[in-house]
Amino acid sequence: MKIIHITAECYPVAKVGGLADVVGSLPKYQNNLGEDSSVLMPFYDTAFTKENSFSEVFSSEIDLDRTFSFSVRKLDKSTLGFELYFIDIPELLFTEYVYSEDDTLRFLAFQIAALQWICGLKEKPNVIHCHDHHTGLTPFMMSYANDFAQLKDVPSILTIHNAQYQGWFSHEKSHLIPEFDHQHFGLLDWDHSINPLAAAIKCAWKVTTVSPSYMEELKQNANGLEQLLAHESAKCIGILNGIDVNVWNTETDPFILKNYSLSTLDAGKKANKDWLCKEYGLNPKLPLFVFIGRLVGEKGADLFPEIFDKVLNAHQISVLLLGSGSKDIELGLSELNTKHSGAYNSYIGYDEKLSHIIYAGADFLLMPSRVEPCGLNQMYSLRYGTIPVVNAVGGLKDTVIDLNEEGFGILHKELSVDLAAEAIARGVELFKNQKKFKEIRKEIMSIDHSWDVSAEEYIKLYKSIK
Repeated sequence: MKIIHITAECYPVAKVGGLADVVGSLPKYQNNLGEDSSVLMPFYDTAFTKENSFSEVFSSEIDLDRTFSFSVRKLDKSTLGFELYFIDIPELLFTEYVYSEDDTLRFLAFQIAALQWICGLKEKPNVIHCHDHHTGLTPFMMSYANDFAQLKDVPSILTIHNAQYQGWFSHEKSHLIPEFDHQHFGLLDWDHSINPLAAAIKCAWKVTTVSPSYMEELKQNANGLEQLLAHESAKCIGILNGIDVNVWNTETDPFILKNYSLSTLDAGKKANKDWLCKEYGLNPKLPLFVFIGRLVGEKGADLFPEIFDKVLNAHQISVLLLGSGSKDIELGLSELNTKHSGAYNSYIGYDEKLSHIIYAGADFLLMPSRVEPCGLNQMYSLRYGTIPVVNAVGGLKDTVIDLNEEGFGILHKELSVDLAAEAIARGVELFKNQKKFKEIRKEIMSIDHSWDVSAEEYIKLYKSIK
């Protein structure tokens, strides 16, 4: 089966969030199962595109109020486990950033160029798998745009990684979409604007989300799309993401200070924790709680200054944070560096190597998210023997079982300063019981969250609509 994933992100080329990790792994695991799965994404100005070579396999033009020339490039030597193709539109896509304030023209051009290339392929794909709103107009154009009529019988799949972002734009820009029969205009509209994510939900043959719980939550809270998702529920399914266990492997991870296995877990964790604590001025004898991610309300980060101040006053613990986002949140957290010097520190920004060392060295990972479609960080932490402390939403609820329910993690039922602080206090008590603490660390390292099962589920889904 020939599968093309169309996406704005793919690790290791360009990463903003979990979307990149998913698209950087799922095709590889699908190929391991005997399929022909590839990725098509924009050609950005990133370290990856600077360091690798590419061959041009197609070139043409598109008209969006002005003419843009574009080419399709293929990565020459792929060690990723799948073929990787790029749409190169220098004036629009060759940027150091993935997203900006207004990306309507950029991602519309990307999708039109993508479909133009696909139409020219000798062997058409059996499935086109679209990811999030940046590719949300693709299912509509495949079904109704005159230029792409030959693709109307090719199944399209939409995966919603985050429904909060929908790509809205004004009806005044509808003329940019390739010519179609305007009796179908209603498929583009939702709440008086063109909504690419809504259009994809309406037009894709199947719609998936990245965890079963998130699919159910979207019917109650989908930033205005609740009714639509309820109406289209018959074609919707939640499939839990996996992680790439070759990349996230404590025995071979090149980023961490000391590799370890189940048999060398204690020594490996200690070496990485000692380095972190020395580097960031923390006490290695205390339980180390960490956060890795975006500093935004969606992640509960607006409450971090209060949460951390409360727990640092109440308990002898260390807290280390890696992330960036809202400047107000960053400012509030930076003030803790002085107030709780020696117990709290932060790295504002993102560093892939440091994130791996933190997973390896931490005792507990904090994820008090308000919204978490799937979450990968808690799966990475389990793989590295770091106990997750999470809010019971979305994929967190699907992957973490509370200690009080004979599980291995710590959950709080909703997000508040008090409940998050209570969950951290439970972690402190667990850390004091070193025998039980170490037993749980070994248990969680053995949990299988690889892509194998999820990749098989996607393939079954594709085949069900053939």
